[in-house]
Amino acid sequence: MHFTHFVLSFCSVASTMAAITPRQIPSKAKCLLDAGLGDAVLVRGDPQYAEREASYWSNSAKLSPAAILRPRNAKEVALAVKALAAAKQPFAVRSGGHTNWAGSNNIAGGITIDLSFFNTTTYNAATETADIGPGSRWRDVYSELIQHKRAVAGGREGNVGVAGLLLGGGNTFFTAQRGFACDNVVAYEVVLADGRIVTASKTSYPDLFVALKGGSNNFGIVTKFTMTAIPSDKVWGGMAFLPKDIAPQAVDAVVSFTNNVANDPDSNLVAMFTHMPDFKDIVVATLYANMAGVEKPAAYNQWLALPEIMNTVKNTTISEMAFEYNIPANLHDIWFTLSLKNDARILNKAAELHVKLVEDLKAFIPEQTFTTQCLFQPLPTVFGKNSVAAGGNVMGVERQKSNGVLFLATAMVQTPEQEQKAYPLVKTWVEEVKKFAATIDGGLQEWIYLNYADKSQNPLRSYGSENIRKMKTVAAKYDPQGVFQKLVPGGFKLSNL
Repeated sequence: MHFTHFVLSFCSVASTMAAITPRQIPSKAKCLLDAGLGDAVLVRGDPQYAEREASYWSNSAKLSPAAILRPRNAKEVALAVKALAAAKQPFAVRSGGHTNWAGSNNIAGGITIDLSFFNTTTYNAATETADIGPGSRWRDVYSELIQHKRAVAGGREGNVGVAGLLLGGGNTFFTAQRGFACDNVVAYEVVLADGRIVTASKTSYPDLFVALKGGSNNFGIVTKFTMTAIPSDKVWGGMAFLPKDIAPQAVDAVVSFTNNVANDPDSNLVAMFTHMPDFKDIVVATLYANMAGVEKPAAYNQWLALPEIMNTVKNTTISEMAFEYNIPANLHDIWFTLSLKNDARILNKAAELHVKLVEDLKAFIPEQTFTTQCLFQPLPTVFGKNSVAAGGNVMGVERQKSNGVLFLATAMVQTPEQEQKAYPLVKTWVEEVKKFAATIDGGLQEWIYLNYADKSQNPLRSYGSENIRKMKTVAAKYDPQGVFQKLVPGGFKLSNL
């Protein structure tokens, strides 16, 4: 061997060894080394550490933890939880890393448990179920299941991670038929605060089973979801873009579609008034999706009569749609949400205030490199009824008295400085919509969708007093020391209610 090659090889081996020696691992992660998990720990300077930080969808969530742990199985997750709890070391848990706000799924200077190795999907024909790893992205789940002509009631955006969506409830292409995503989970493999690995289902740990359906990260770390498989082959759907001057007609079409959902539960709609850098203007964008593969069903008649700029609507599959429908990554993101009465006056007000937001953003981002969304999705009463029929969850959507619309307000900008300026503008927009909705009888509905909520909002409180009581009882039973309340600060905490 040439001497130079020998020296380089030796240095490479030495640097690899150095990465896992005790003195190179931060003191905050020493408990993981003592638990025998040293070879699963990544620290700053490791190439994989940088890769995992970069893989967060939103730049707002890239926080530089002291160390990242990538466990390979539930037993290693259990060892980690026990070690971190004993050391009283704060930590975060991430699956796909799609939640946008800082601290929700990462922790500056702490330990982040990264579930990216839990990324398999297995279809079981005998039980018509699918076992899905929490670290999977929905596009990969669908890619596997479509080989069996199956799907699950999961995310509609391919980059979204499995665990965050399911634990936050999850709105899906099948909600009008089968309830929310969480209503389609038949079992959870969970690591509890004391390191026990249990399976929660209707017959085993049934109280925990229900609490996990919308209760987020307050009870443990889910290492496997078992979901009902749904026959699925061809669907009809895609995006359409329409000029902004048809906004009032688009609002009327949202209201009509929402009131008709119960009559055509196969058809889905996402409608948004959006400023996009490509257009340098506001356009109306829609996502159509008919799960039965019916082309141009009557539910979309009002929409299809409107003038279009372009569309990508076609006969396709859920898997293909998940790859095509993706919100841009690596930006600084601001999200707020409300549930509104299905009333054109309220939606028009939200759209008008969105125009003002865009003008305000242009004032300090003149090159218009920002994206905004004033997004409306049907939230008819049939959604909550379906949840009850499926066995129930803790979100309390069934209390809804009239058809509603799920409103999402977003701004996506390039820099932290722009985010700092944009955040109060988006917050004010949402507060003004909220104030206007409150002037209309039943205009402001109680439920706050956790997966869309800003950190300043309080979705768990919106679930209602009885569900709060249930969740707190379950948390106290399975985590009496409050590990997931005190040591996992990210997400929405029961201890803050």
